[in-house]
Amino acid sequence: MKISAFAGATALALTAMAGAAAAQDTVCLITKTDTNPFFVKMKEGAAAKAEELGMTLKAFAGKIDGDHETQVQAIETCILDGAKGILLTASDTSSIVPAVKQARDAGVLVIALDTPLEPIDAADATFATDNFLAGELIGKWAAATLGDEAQNAKIAMLDLAVSQPSVGVLRDQGFLQGFGIDLGDPNKWGDETDPRIVGHDVTAGNEEGGRKAMENLLAKDPMVNVVYTINEPAAAGAYEALKAIGRENDVLIVSVDGGCPGVQNVADGVIGATSQQYPLLMAALGVEAVKKWADEGVKPENTPGKDFYDTGVALVTDKPAEGVESISVKEGMDLCWG
Repeated sequence: MKISAFAGATALALTAMAGAAAAQDTVCLITKTDTNPFFVKMKEGAAAKAEELGMTLKAFAGKIDGDHETQVQAIETCILDGAKGILLTASDTSSIVPAVKQARDAGVLVIALDTPLEPIDAADATFATDNFLAGELIGKWAAATLGDEAQNAKIAMLDLAVSQPSVGVLRDQGFLQGFGIDLGDPNKWGDETDPRIVGHDVTAGNEEGGRKAMENLLAKDPMVNVVYTINEPAAAGAYEALKAIGRENDVLIVSVDGGCPGVQNVADGVIGATSQQYPLLMAALGVEAVKKWADEGVKPENTPGKDFYDTGVALVTDKPAEGVESISVKEGMDLCWG
């Protein structure tokens, strides 16, 4: 009886050890959607790095951009599965914080990818493009391209969502500052008083949303001549709305992302310039950080002078503007994704 009991206890212990080992090797990736090329590439980068490091990747995504509830459910699943780390691009950067705290309290390393949480230190670390700089680059380029006419601009702001996630606020406010417009509260958009801003509308980060938002702002002022867009799918939709009224050739559209379709749209003249970010690198670095946490208990450090780890950004255009650093469309195509 004693031998049998000992054997049973040993088997249970071995099972528990195997389960613990499996949990240590698990990393979760939770993105806003699984259809946007940016997040598709992010998943590819995470999957490749996880395979390289001998980790198990479990990927989750919201049904649409803004699907907060599905992301919360994914965090809860990852905690129950014993994941060692969660890589998260949050749809609602403040409402997700209690779920993130629950994960961190359970010993899970949480890294925000691309989109900082509010507050940013709600996550253990943030690996992201400098989204304010990304916006600032396209704002400076647009102003420099227009020259003296920048003072007479009529600007349509095509944002992400009414909840104003941090990534959308940073890009929007960066663009306005780069263009030379005084900001109100830099932590939100829509309170600026510059008469050059025709208005803000939201796109959900997709082409159909971009088209509808552009139509709404054209109804407000049909002589819009500068369009800021949160991302390249929204820019493509804005272009279609402008094309429908014969104004596709006399409006300057700028954007952020740097996916291959977006860079091709720069080449084709749909978008004047875009700020390129690097989601594959973002996700790969995130997986590496979770592995280091699992093996050594060490958390990642920020880029010196910043409150996040900066994964880089470059302005892509074939119409460079004086005083604004940029790379060519050919260079952008070599670095693009999607």
